[in-house]
Amino acid sequence: MQVSSLLSGKHVQTIAPDATIKELSQSLAELKIGALVVSSDGRNILGIVSERDIVQALPSHMHEIEKIHVRDIMTVHVMTCKKDSTVAQLMALMTEKRIRHVPVVDDSGALISIISIGDVVKSYVSEINSERNALLEYVKSAG
Repeated sequence: MQVSSLLSGKHVQTIAPDATIKELSQSLAELKIGALVVSSDGRNILGIVSERDIVQALPSHMHEIEKIHVRDIMTVHVMTCKKDSTVAQLMALMTEKRIRHVPVVDDSGALISIISIGDVVKSYVSEINSERNALLEYVKSAG
């Protein structure tokens, strides 16, 4: 199965690098998501920022939390995938790099969407259920 099969109806959310931590936290809470792609134009990826980045930044920046911006805590080296990547490749990448969100890009590197670990798990469970049902039907028809 390809990543493109997970993209139906998905819309990627971005945030500007100069947004504050307060704005970031509000966006994550309002949208009920765990990460935002950092982009000034909605196409070029500058980084990615997640709930984990906020938590990791707090101990050393607590005294100046109002002054912290997304650019100060974002992950700059972003792991991405393409629409024709397989879900198995995406699962391997997420496991190896210990990441939960992977932006999907086109051949020029422009942002298309984002896939979360939840999307991958949902797809995997659906695939397993389909295989299970097919096996049950096969067994029933053989009897």
